[in-house]
Amino acid sequence: MTTSLPALRHALPRDHAPVVAAVQTWWTDRSPAEMRELSLLLPKLFLQFFSRTSLVCEEEGAVRAFLVGLHPPDAPDEAYIHFVGVDPALRGRGAGRELYEAFFRGAVAEGRTVVRAVTSPSNARSIAFHRAMGFGIEPGDAVGPGGVSVHTDYDGPGLDRVCFLRRLGGGPGLIR
Repeated sequence: MTTSLPALRHALPRDHAPVVAAVQTWWTDRSPAEMRELSLLLPKLFLQFFSRTSLVCEEEGAVRAFLVGLHPPDAPDEAYIHFVGVDPALRGRGAGRELYEAFFRGAVAEGRTVVRAVTSPSNARSIAFHRAMGFGIEPGDAVGPGGVSVHTDYDGPGLDRVCFLRRLGGGPGLIR
């Protein structure tokens, strides 16, 4: 098996179906109903209107990893990573890091100085990855599993989230 990563490109609206199919198969720690529910967080509008800020790793015509991100017009200094997925066969090879670093570079090029992301308090793998990528955890109003700070009801009643923030450009240890 090669250690090279699949080609990285901007997402396109035609990537929606393969991305949804990936979400419905890559999260093997969840039931099929839970994977389907998770895929509902990715309506086609994200790839129609935020394709320039979203990324896909593609290999032999197949989506192997993706990042759906945006530069919100109401927060001109910020960028937001909405959803990321990496094929389980590709995990641990740097695909997630490559997606994030490419997103950071695009955000810096557009004058963004902050990147935000959120995850579920029970998603220890995501929390560890974001910390490894230099994100800090924003203080919340409760403490979740593993002592992590949580924002209760962030996405609605009972939908608590861990909120991440990473500063870009200027200063030691920050993306330039």
